[in-house]
Amino acid sequence: MSESLLCLLTEDLLVRVLHHLHSDADRKSWRLVCKHLNRVESITRTTIRILRIEFLLALLHKFRNIQELDLSLCPRIDDGAVKVMLSQESPGWTRGLKRLVLSRATGLGHSGLEQLVRACPLLEAVDVSHCWGFGDREAAAISCGTRLREVNMDKCLGVTDIGLARIAVGCSRLERLSLKWCFEISDLGVDLLCKKCFYLKVLDVSYLKSWSSILATLESVEVTSESLRSIASLLYLEVLVMVGCSLVDDVGLRYLENGCPLLKTIDVSRCNCISSSGLISLVSGHVDLVQIGVGYCLSELSGPLVHCLKNLEQLSAIRIDGVRVSDFFLQTIGKNCKFIVELGLSKCIGVTNMGILHLVSGCGSLKILDLTCCRSITDAAISTIADSCPDLVCLRLESCDMVTENCIYHLGSNCLLLEELDLTDCSGINDIALKYLSGCSELVRLKLGLCTNISDIGLSQIAYNCRKMAELDLYRCVYIGDDGLAALASGCKKLMKLNVSYCNRITDKGMEYLSHLGELSELEMRGLSNVTSIGIKAVALSCKRLADLDLKHCEKIDDSGFWALAFYSQNLRQINLSNCNVSDVVLCLMMGNLKRLQDAKLVHLFKVTVKGVEHALRACCGRIKKVKLHSSLRFLIAPEILDTFQARGCKVRWD
Repeated sequence: MSESLLCLLTEDLLVRVLHHLHSDADRKSWRLVCKHLNRVESITRTTIRILRIEFLLALLHKFRNIQELDLSLCPRIDDGAVKVMLSQESPGWTRGLKRLVLSRATGLGHSGLEQLVRACPLLEAVDVSHCWGFGDREAAAISCGTRLREVNMDKCLGVTDIGLARIAVGCSRLERLSLKWCFEISDLGVDLLCKKCFYLKVLDVSYLKSWSSILATLESVEVTSESLRSIASLLYLEVLVMVGCSLVDDVGLRYLENGCPLLKTIDVSRCNCISSSGLISLVSGHVDLVQIGVGYCLSELSGPLVHCLKNLEQLSAIRIDGVRVSDFFLQTIGKNCKFIVELGLSKCIGVTNMGILHLVSGCGSLKILDLTCCRSITDAAISTIADSCPDLVCLRLESCDMVTENCIYHLGSNCLLLEELDLTDCSGINDIALKYLSGCSELVRLKLGLCTNISDIGLSQIAYNCRKMAELDLYRCVYIGDDGLAALASGCKKLMKLNVSYCNRITDKGMEYLSHLGELSELEMRGLSNVTSIGIKAVALSCKRLADLDLKHCEKIDDSGFWALAFYSQNLRQINLSNCNVSDVVLCLMMGNLKRLQDAKLVHLFKVTVKGVEHALRACCGRIKKVKLHSSLRFLIAPEILDTFQARGCKVRWD
């Protein structure tokens, strides 16, 4: 169709067509057709994610109607970059912005953050998760967003009750707040938050314990049951997540019994001081609960608690990982919780075939079932699940040793909507099982790690029939080789994540096949002893979307292979070069050339000297966010280099 004919189509029609294009590749093809379609895409785009800082200003100038800006993957976002972003040349993009994602923007300071927040009058959501250096000054900057309804501050390690108070007072309209791993927040901060932000609907206070309590050397400021007394006053709260709050006990749950009237979801996993008695109080006061998480906080489910669960007729999801269960419990769930669609039984002791039979006889609507490490389960149970739950979407069977091809036949015949299956360390899985499984053509994620009885023959069946596959784990599948990768390259064109670590039959030929996977973004290939620089060059030249690469123990790759990565894999964000044969010069070249690199593991580089490491660190200083080095270098590297890294928001880890 010529450009003149396209111009005859109204803009409204073109916008409707564009809204049906969901993949990045399709939208890119649309933009390249002609200037008219490119303009339509520019004026209708509401979300952009910046990957390379050199394109930042041009993109902000082009897309002026954006509502969400994601800078989490863009290195070198600091106060200076913010000043340039807000210059008079491109201020228009801020007027409609509602969501700002700054996750892992560790180089940003309180001044730049405040400028951004103040420049966006309609801002409703801010994500600064994993900005581990953020503290109370950054919290005060966020509090300038008076219209904010959602804030994510996970792992902002410096935020204390003072910073939380600033947010509570300045952002009284908050509806969603996540404070996971904010170790310095205590009951005092949570109490003030609940008094000021009474419209809160979603609150996550998981792992709120200070380093002082961890080290047991200073006064603890850990969150206790007193916080639940305050939280119970939140009349609009629907979701409460408090995983790993080890000082919360049954007294706190009793506060909730008569509070939070709209509560639908609660997760108290890994709260070690909680017992069945406290959970009974909680459940008794909230019979409309939809989701419950109580994993790893009980040794077993008591009879009264199981009886109490009968009243939760609206329950759709329950996770009781690591708890001893009985057939009676599963029978109770099957009889009374007819709407349940998700059940987590990972590492539960006492799960039997009979219990599963009772469960699925009443819960035929199950979509997600986690049976990880339920080692007593056999083919009979999985076959029953497959026959009774045709809507199953996700099934996790890691380390279920007695699962064989017999039950996989039933899965492949009946569970045609299955999208995710975990068969890691299931020794009974073989090529026949993969042939049966290939009937699940909707599979997107498949884990076959440590399945040592599968080969290229079975993998070919999956590749030719499961063409929507996006993630595949073949860790230590020792009989997988080049022919299997050839089948993947031919059939699974949408593959984005692949793990072939320690599959030592793979050679450079297999890497050449992988180079045809244009969507590949994550590749783990540890310990591939037969892959040389020739193979990695093929991947570097063709897999332009590659963002995460693990080359640990790939000892036959030399400088020529790493040189190719330095020049052709410009989208790499994470790389593991531990135990690789890279030299000083090429390591420095890689760390300097890979402008998007944010996480590098550089342990046991036998050909690299201390000076080589220092030059490499200087080459990437200012944009890299994490680097892992051998502990022997801790006192050999110049202190000023490490100080500069820390000052610019980079975390150095020692192995």
